[in-house]
Amino acid sequence: MKTICFYFQVHQPFRFRRYRFFDIGNDHYYYDDYTNESIMNKVASKCYLPANKLLLKMLKAHKGKFKVSFSISGLAIEQFKLYAPEVLESFKALADTGHVEFLSETYSHSLVSLKDEEAFRSQVEAHASLVESHFGVRPSVFRNTELIYSDQMGEMIANMGFKAMLTEGAKHILGWKSPNFLYCNAINPRLKVLLKNYKLSDDIAFRFGNRQWCEWPLTATKFVNWIVKLDQREEVVNLFMDYETFGEHQDKSTGIFDFLESIPVEVLKHHGLSFSTPSEVATKLQPVAPVSVPHPISWADEERDLTAWLGNEMQQEAFNKLYSLLPKIKQCSDSKILKDWDFLQCSDHFYYMCTKFFSDGDVHAYFNPYETPYEAFINYMNVLSDFSIRLNASVPESNLDKELANLTVLLEEKNARIKKMEDEIKKLRKRRVPAKKTAVAKSSKA
Repeated sequence: MKTICFYFQVHQPFRFRRYRFFDIGNDHYYYDDYTNESIMNKVASKCYLPANKLLLKMLKAHKGKFKVSFSISGLAIEQFKLYAPEVLESFKALADTGHVEFLSETYSHSLVSLKDEEAFRSQVEAHASLVESHFGVRPSVFRNTELIYSDQMGEMIANMGFKAMLTEGAKHILGWKSPNFLYCNAINPRLKVLLKNYKLSDDIAFRFGNRQWCEWPLTATKFVNWIVKLDQREEVVNLFMDYETFGEHQDKSTGIFDFLESIPVEVLKHHGLSFSTPSEVATKLQPVAPVSVPHPISWADEERDLTAWLGNEMQQEAFNKLYSLLPKIKQCSDSKILKDWDFLQCSDHFYYMCTKFFSDGDVHAYFNPYETPYEAFINYMNVLSDFSIRLNASVPESNLDKELANLTVLLEEKNARIKKMEDEIKKLRKRRVPAKKTAVAKSSKA
C-alpha cells in the first residue's frame, strides 16, 4: 500500500522599489507597491483563484479520499490581505473541507534558522499563530524556508513540539536509499522526516510543459503508472512543489489544470494507492531509519544546498550585515521598524543576488526583478543602510548613536515645519489669485 502526499508552497515577497543612495536618511519607504500589487493580481488570476476553485471541487467530489497540504508564508498572507482578500477566503474554503493541512514555516520566509535559534523560534511561533487565526488549526508539521534542513535544525523543530518536518530527498544525502519511506531526525528520533521525491515532483513542476522532453505530453494515467511501478515495499511518494506551478509556471494552455484534476481519478482506480497529509504520514507510518544531514540542504538548484542564497560574497555580506542588527532588534519596540525587519529578512532578496549563470541560470532569471545580481545587491544594501540608521535612532547604544538619534529627530521636526510652511504658502497664493483677477476685471470695466 502506497500513499501520495501532495504539498504546495505559497509565497510572495514584498519587492523593493529602486532605492537610491540619495534616498538614504531621507525616505524610509522601501516598497514597490505597484509591482507587488500587479504581480499578486496576476498570479491570483492565473493560479491561486482557479487552482483553489478546482481543488475545492476535487476535495468535495472525492469525499475525503483526496487530500493536499500547503504552507503559506506570513508575507504571502499579508499580501493577500492587502491586494487579494478573495484569495485568502478561497484558502479558508479549502480549510473548511477538513481535507487540507496547513503547515508552519518562518513568518518572513527567511534564512534565520542559519543564524539565531531564539529569532528562529520567534518567527515560527508568529507564523503558527497566524495560521491558527486564519484557518482554525495550529500546525503540527513544519517546513523550513525552501525546505532547508539539517540535523540540528530538525532537533530545534522537535524541541518546539512539531511531530514532523519536510525536506528534500537529496541524492547526496540518501545515496542508495529511497525517498519513498518515512525517516526520522538523526539527533532526536521523535521528529519524523518526509523527503521529497524530486524526480516525480520536478516532472510536474519543471518538465510538464516542455515539448522537448522525451516524456511529453505527460498524462495523469502515465504519471500514476510510474508510481504504481515503483518498488512494492516503498510506502510514501512525497510530491512537493510551488503552488504557482499550476497556471503561472506551467500555463493553463499546457493542460496543467486538467492533469491535476485527473490525478485523483487515476490514483483511486488502484486499490494499493491513497492520499495522505504530512501529519497522517507521520502518524500512520513508522520511520525506517534516521536520515543524517550534518550540513544544510534545500530543494534549490542542482546542488540542493544553500548556494542559491549564500553562494557568493555579495550574498554573504548582505546576510551577515542584516543579522548583525539582531541584538538591537531584540530591544526595539517600534512597530514600523519591526515590520520592515520582517520584510528585509525574506530569502528572495538574497536569491536575487545569485550569480549562477549555467544549469540553473534560467530559474533565477525568471524570478528576478533586477537586471543583474549586482544591482540587486546595491539596492538591498541601500535599503539596509537606511534601516540601520532608523534602528540606531530607535535603540541608541553609544553616545554617538544617541547624538545621531537626536539629530535625526531634529531633522524630522525641521522637515515637518518646512512642509507645514510650504502648505501655508500654497494656500496664501491660491487666495491672492482671485483677488488679482477681480482687480483686472474692475480696471477693464472702467
